[in-house]
Amino acid sequence: MSAQILLVEDDRSIAAVISEALREEGHEVTHCTAVARRDILLAERQFDAMLTDVMLEDGDGLTSMGAVRERAPDMPVIVLSAQNTLDTAVRASENEAFEYFPKPFDLDELVRAVGQAVAPRRPRGGNAAEDETSLPFIGRSPAMQGVYRMITRVLRNDLTVLVTGESGTGKELVAEAIHQLGHRRSGPFVAVNAAAIPRDLIESELFGHEKGAFTGAVGQAIGKFEQAHGGTLFLDEIGDMPPEAQTRLLRALQSGRIRRIGGRNELAVDVRIVAATNRALEPMIAQGQFREDLFYRLNVIPIHLPPLRERREDIGALARHFLGQAVEEGLPARSITDSAVDLLSARQWRGNVRELRNAILRLAVLSRDEAIDSATIRETLIGRDVEGHYPTVKGGIAGALSDWIDDVSPAEGTVYHEALAALERPLFDHALRQTGGNQLAAARYLGINRNTLRKRLKDLEGGHSEMK
Repeated sequence: MSAQILLVEDDRSIAAVISEALREEGHEVTHCTAVARRDILLAERQFDAMLTDVMLEDGDGLTSMGAVRERAPDMPVIVLSAQNTLDTAVRASENEAFEYFPKPFDLDELVRAVGQAVAPRRPRGGNAAEDETSLPFIGRSPAMQGVYRMITRVLRNDLTVLVTGESGTGKELVAEAIHQLGHRRSGPFVAVNAAAIPRDLIESELFGHEKGAFTGAVGQAIGKFEQAHGGTLFLDEIGDMPPEAQTRLLRALQSGRIRRIGGRNELAVDVRIVAATNRALEPMIAQGQFREDLFYRLNVIPIHLPPLRERREDIGALARHFLGQAVEEGLPARSITDSAVDLLSARQWRGNVRELRNAILRLAVLSRDEAIDSATIRETLIGRDVEGHYPTVKGGIAGALSDWIDDVSPAEGTVYHEALAALERPLFDHALRQTGGNQLAAARYLGINRNTLRKRLKDLEGGHSEMK
């Protein structure tokens, strides 16, 4: 389908590539580089769609979007931006962008989006933009851009979201962002951690109870569902919820109604559910540990948070952000050199962003100089790290093991056993993560006998096994 496309882009090389690709699809492209020229063209002609950068020669393409809507209220707008923050994605969404593409983008995806944009129109409407300083995410890596885009797509609906990712990646931040930036922002945000509640109390915690419902129920208690009425209920560590609570949760999600423990009447609740887990739920379903129907009810919109090792280009920005937070907490003001960031970026960060933050706070306290350099990193983190987090080096496993032996200096006669334990801990942890904590499946994955795995885990009881 041929369409009239207005391209507002001040980078002429990018504009040339986009224009050529769209013309090959049969579209007619008109290009300009400034807000003022854009407004003149919109006043003179009618376009089927517009592609616009955010920062233009004479202003902000999103801030001036009101003028676009006055002239062409139904025209689909696709936003392109090198300012790859959650704030930009949210601003694009609030201005009812048809699609948002962070730079660099996939040209084929952009062309497909234009084809969809010039198809039958969809209704529009919007809200004010949010200040970036209030947003919880740091990172412009492609992995985080995917997270930002998924968040913006659920802000105007109440679809259930399942956030997955390793511990320390910021799953609760996703839930808070969905609530704070969405249409339920005026309602309560209630979080409950299923792993932190005793098994026999979790149903009371979620649904409440009446006086005398069980021993110790000396009065009526309002559960998390009722507390979150009109807002968002965040169910963290959903994979640790016991089967009987899973059944009641499924019933509540299906009906929108709950009944307090010991109560007779059902109560209607209006909540948006965001659930999160660091466990692989599919293997748990196969093992009968998690209800399949509940999984499908929760996994309507999946959002996966990447581990820090898959977004290493964000580590520098995160480190500087945490140094700023350290000053606010009364710690000394520090800067960090590029060489120090490179050294931080080479580490595995099994505890993800949470571990990085703790490391940066430690550096802010222990650094003797205002500028944290690579020598400080080696002295403070690598040389003294006793938590089983070993450096990644160009020499691969052999090089990392050699560096570890040099740093730790095991006592004579213990080198073999300590080195073997150092290798086994991360290997077993990885296998258990891959299999949702199931030892039998982990043993098959590793190619060893289950009894061998169990014995070694017991021998390494002082390690960091993620067995549930």
